[in-house]
Amino acid sequence: MEMHKKGIFVTGTDTGVGKTIVSAVIARLLKNGGVSVGVMKPVTSGCCEVAGTLVSEDAELLKWASGADKGDPDITPYLLREPLAPSVAASLDKVSIEFPAIKAAFDRLAAKHDFIIVEGAGGLMVPLAGGLLTADLINHLGLPVIVVARPNLGTINHTLLTTFSARQMGIDVTGVIVNNYPAAPDRAEEYAPHMLGSLSGAPLLGVFPHVGVDDPHVMVETIVASLEADPATGILLREIGIG
Repeated sequence: MEMHKKGIFVTGTDTGVGKTIVSAVIARLLKNGGVSVGVMKPVTSGCCEVAGTLVSEDAELLKWASGADKGDPDITPYLLREPLAPSVAASLDKVSIEFPAIKAAFDRLAAKHDFIIVEGAGGLMVPLAGGLLTADLINHLGLPVIVVARPNLGTINHTLLTTFSARQMGIDVTGVIVNNYPAAPDRAEEYAPHMLGSLSGAPLLGVFPHVGVDDPHVMVETIVASLEADPATGILLREIGIG
């Protein structure tokens, strides 16, 4: 695969829309295609403690999907205990989130890999430090974004608000991915992908199917197998700079 860009930032229209699954799927697709892909979850709140060490379950899935070095601290610069807005969780942990430290970690990862996938916390307006938002971090890293959207009623409003806000803040929107799309969509879900593709001002890069399993590893592998069999997946890879 030919490389054109260095990375992508994956954001969502809300929390719980499946950013981690989408990020892991893209990482696995690239890895399977022979791309050296790095992953990064700069700020994670709600981490669990394992053997005295804070662990991000989201980051662990990204590491597995990409084949990344599990012990690389640059993948997870800030691990926070409480499942709260990162700025609040950091305050409770007496941690100061510094954008230059995140950028330095990103640059070290970028020096080792062809392409970096950065997964954000929640959506664009999630507060990270003081008055700084996820959108400010995206601009600091200088990355374009993929917006992950849900398929059901209300998603058009949420997605258009996200893509509009991104552009207002000077962020390049590479495209939208609809995640967790049901096999038997209702009427709202049936029309959502087309409406998002025509109204968001960004290409619809994919519609990832709902997979009725709890194991995220199986979920990722199942979606990857589906995408690898779909010629339209080439659009996704081309738009993020790989082709």
